[in-house]
Amino acid sequence: MPALRRLPLRRIACVLPPVLVAVWVAYNWPLFADGIAQLRAAHPGWLLAAVAVMCSCWLPVCLVRQGVVLERLPTGRLLASQVAAGAANHLLPAGLGAHVVTLRFLRGCGIPLDRSAAALALYSLAEPVARFVLLVLLIVAAPDALRLGEIAPDGGLLALGAGAVVAAAAGLLAVPAIRTVLTRFLNTALTDARALHRRPARYLALWGGAFAFPAFQAGVLVTVALALGTELPVLHIMLAYVVASIAAGLVPAPGGIGSVEAALVAALVTAGAAVTTATATVIGFRLITVWLPLLPGALVLYALIRRKVL
Repeated sequence: MPALRRLPLRRIACVLPPVLVAVWVAYNWPLFADGIAQLRAAHPGWLLAAVAVMCSCWLPVCLVRQGVVLERLPTGRLLASQVAAGAANHLLPAGLGAHVVTLRFLRGCGIPLDRSAAALALYSLAEPVARFVLLVLLIVAAPDALRLGEIAPDGGLLALGAGAVVAAAAGLLAVPAIRTVLTRFLNTALTDARALHRRPARYLALWGGAFAFPAFQAGVLVTVALALGTELPVLHIMLAYVVASIAAGLVPAPGGIGSVEAALVAALVTAGAAVTTATATVIGFRLITVWLPLLPGALVLYALIRRKVL
């Protein structure tokens, strides 16, 4: 019975972000229609370049996945699993779908569960670290690109959220069984991390891929903006993407649906783009990075499950 009671809530959690996006589109239909009209008139060559850059985004993800384990992973199946993970990522919030696919893939490669979980934890740590470092580098390179104070969350809310996280962590650590499991997990994770960073091939793959992925994603946004004739400097657009991706990551929506769009439009407008142009750029970016690879990703996911790779 409890599982049946929770089921509607899970369905609502999965359906809510697309519903909110649909409501926003209906409420702002003239703005959305103007964005679609601009996108139809975009330069096809730059749009094809955006698709090519999007396809290349799978490569740094594979590098990171290989960089978090000591064992050599099969290249073809690793690439296929990450294509499938992109589709699964839109079913569960906070990247859980992609992590589930990757966890099953690592287990299928003979990596024990504790070390597979530690690899996912290292990936989850490396990705935001790389984004924040990239953010700092872009701010140094283009200090006047964004008025960060206009889009930064309220300091009081951040302090309240941080306090809630600390309180929850303290409550969990107060339970002896949970503390034992976490201690064992951290020992495994730290042991593997030290071993990985003694092997140049692994730590170069890990950190190179972690920095390359957001840079490639920002490249997709740049090429879509160029297709629409946006006059913003490239560094400004890249900085807008990095800021928006970090802000959207605070909202655990499946695939970032809803949160990414809102954050990207706000960041581009703050950088100096017109609202209609920013909307058209974000529509094109999300079509290329989310909806275009969704069908092939779902087909690859189905094939890997049928062949028991996952």
